[in-house]
Amino acid sequence: MTSPHFKSRSAPPKASAMVEALRGLGYNVQTALADIIDNSIAAGASEVRLQFHWDEDRSRISCLDNGRGMSAAELDRAMRLGERNPLEQRSSADLGRFGMGLKTASFSQCRRLTVATVGSNGLQTLRWDLDFLAASADDGWHLLEGSHPGSEIHIETLSDWDHGTLVLWELLDRVVTKGSTSKDFLNIADSVEQHLGMVFHRYLEGSRPRLRIFLNDHPVKPWDPFMSGHPGKPFNPPAFKHPTASGVTAECHVLPHKDRLSAMEFDSLAGPEGWTAQQGFYVYRNERLLVAGSWLGLGSGRSWTKDEAHRLARIRLDIPNSADADWKIDIRKSTARPPVYLRTWLTTLAEETRSRARRAFAHRGKPTLLGKTQIIEAWRAEKLASGIRYRIDPEHPAVRAVLDDAGAMLPQIKAMLRVIEETVPVQRIWIDTAENKDTPSTGFDQTPSDEILGYLTTLYRVYVTKKGYSPAAARAHLRVTEPFHAFPSLVDSLPDII
Repeated sequence: MTSPHFKSRSAPPKASAMVEALRGLGYNVQTALADIIDNSIAAGASEVRLQFHWDEDRSRISCLDNGRGMSAAELDRAMRLGERNPLEQRSSADLGRFGMGLKTASFSQCRRLTVATVGSNGLQTLRWDLDFLAASADDGWHLLEGSHPGSEIHIETLSDWDHGTLVLWELLDRVVTKGSTSKDFLNIADSVEQHLGMVFHRYLEGSRPRLRIFLNDHPVKPWDPFMSGHPGKPFNPPAFKHPTASGVTAECHVLPHKDRLSAMEFDSLAGPEGWTAQQGFYVYRNERLLVAGSWLGLGSGRSWTKDEAHRLARIRLDIPNSADADWKIDIRKSTARPPVYLRTWLTTLAEETRSRARRAFAHRGKPTLLGKTQIIEAWRAEKLASGIRYRIDPEHPAVRAVLDDAGAMLPQIKAMLRVIEETVPVQRIWIDTAENKDTPSTGFDQTPSDEILGYLTTLYRVYVTKKGYSPAAARAHLRVTEPFHAFPSLVDSLPDII
């Protein structure tokens, strides 16, 4: 079969127009520098040094690594746009995909990008200057050799190195804007430090980390979203592996409630965006964090939103870089959408984690289970077609004791309990919880021990003198009765003789 003949013409984009358009991909300084460090990791760097130098409109940011560097040919390819096809098969350890990150991340923040590297051909330097492109009469793609006149001093560090690469941003028009001050610049640096500590925390962790990052000579500390190993976590099962999708694993975490953390731990665990914003899935590709807290559009019926009740839920999700297309990973490596074949599995894991997180939040971190024994709770939730209704459980020992001894007062007591049930200030509790970002104090929280012991002794006497329990059996029952289950030492102090 003869192929049809098509007329064609060359239609190259105008360099200045195309580059200006690429500046709007949506990077911020944090995500842009994370993209630059990806290249350092790919080059085998064990150390990366970032410098934020304030000099008003001459301010600059540099990223220096001790990776293997590039040859002249490799640097030329690295500085070209669209040199690598994202459909090419990559190394399983590759953090890139589009071959655009160095340029697009840099253009998003500065108008002059210089890359100097020491590899097999010694020191090599190339630069893009967007002002030069804009002034060019032929709209060509003019990749300039050497550093900008007057900027040579900024790459002198590499002159004595055997290998390494320096990325230099100058003319920071998207970072230093009209009215910017040195304080604003340093605040951005602080945000970058937090972001990098989160994105690369698995590289930075341990007594012998694979990577060290310094920002203005201060080490960037890793931020572990899951507080691995903390004894106060109510839920942290082993990792789940997807039965058919190779390389996809999930770890479900419910973090300790505020009441189980020190003030320093609580502030640290909040993360760069705060407790509520940091809930959800954490998606990693080759241990590099792509998405930091999102429910990924999943949900039962409708997509879940971030709320206070589920702030303790975080799920670590590892995917291979071979699944980039399935997950719709974007150039900035900051968004990901789960493929259809994983959504049911992920939803099931998330539902269980969210349920446990909700209980931990509602009970302020106090246990609702002792081994396999269910705690006897005073309230129960009834799910009806019209919604959820809360009822006092008449079988709770404290309630049952009063009902059994009520006699002629029974109708009045039942009427009182019904009034309490029908007037639970649900909306007020919900608003107060949202405003205070914590559940109201319950369960004898901050109540003196002698006062709790007084109520406990009253119920203990009912068990022993009226219900026929032995002292040991009465204590065993109280250990699993809300709210006394949270005070086992007080229960154990009850005497054998009343």
